[in-house]
Amino acid sequence: MIKAGILTLSDKGSKGEREDQSGAIIKNMLKVIGAEVRFYDILPDEKELIKNKLIEYSPRVDLILTTGGTGLSPRDVTPEATLEVIDRQVHGITEAMLIEGLKKTRRAMLSRAVAGIRGSCLIINLPGSPKAVRENLEVIIDVIPHAIEKIKGDPAECGSA
Repeated sequence: MIKAGILTLSDKGSKGEREDQSGAIIKNMLKVIGAEVRFYDILPDEKELIKNKLIEYSPRVDLILTTGGTGLSPRDVTPEATLEVIDRQVHGITEAMLIEGLKKTRRAMLSRAVAGIRGSCLIINLPGSPKAVRENLEVIIDVIPHAIEKIKGDPAECGSA
């Protein structure tokens, strides 16, 4: 079973001024791959808080999905926080989300999402809007279990799947 953490980044959500629909969508979609959500938090868009939570979650879960803070607004700092804590990037995940996103809207090119590995944990930034979360996660959800197996050292050949 995949152990997961969900981290929603939203100034308004952290104050209780906005319902976190995106986090709920992620939790529901993770059921498709049999993942169990062990941790869930809503934080304001503060880089140090985000970094600290990623560091706290990462040794305890296989997967962390963030939602929010990937755009161009001055307070969108999720990618920067993620880059500061990961050991290696996984560009293909964000590229796949971008390619599919551009088929729906040209605004997809404004995403600055990051995906990477910290220790043996896969961290993926998703957009903040519920619609974009669903669309992006649909693109990558079936690859996540294989990615986690590889991160954890599965010696099976990738080409045989």
